Amino acid sequence: MLALLALSACTTSPPRDVNDICAIFEEKEDWYEDAADASDAWGSGIPVMMAIIYQESRFQASARPPRTRILGFIPGPRPSSAYGYSQAKTATWDEYQRAAHRWGADRDDFADAIDFVGWYNAQSLKRSGIPLDNTYALYLAYHEGHGGYGRATYLDKQWLTAVAHKVATRASTYQTQLAVCEPELKADNGFFDWF
Repeated sequence: MLALLALSACTTSPPRDVNDICAIFEEKEDWYEDAADASDAWGSGIPVMMAIIYQESRFQASARPPRTRILGFIPGPRPSSAYGYSQAKTATWDEYQRAAHRWGADRDDFADAIDFVGWYNAQSLKRSGIPLDNTYALYLAYHEGHGGYGRATYLDKQWLTAVAHKVATRASTYQTQLAVCEPELKADNGFFDWF
């Protein structure tokens, strides 16, 4: 039983080096295939989706917003229902499950979470006309929702535009790194596809 618990803990722990996409995919063997599947399904680039997940959860499966404090020390409610790798809120996750026909998807499952991010980015293209290679705008829509993005609510949030720039920079870094290791990842992935 302890071995099973230790094994499950290893599968949900964040990657050791979250700053190197090649190291992430080397450590988490199934993640590249999951990311490639999401990219193929929704047209969103792997580095863009991975940069958004990094910003939202640092690749922590059970990430949640911190609880508010009552009288400064009593744990209160959480400010939102955001949860998991993608920090998707419950209502948005429910919409994704219906629209993508992924009824059993879980927010703390990496394959489901990255598929969600790809789906959301595809919705940003469809609803807001944001190109799938514009990480900065995709992240603003991801954070503010499509309605908020349309109303440009981010213009009053200098901290958020600074974060969106960081997400775009990380996606660019991930893209440069992935260009080096992706041929090998694709080759390894293709070999296992035969089984």
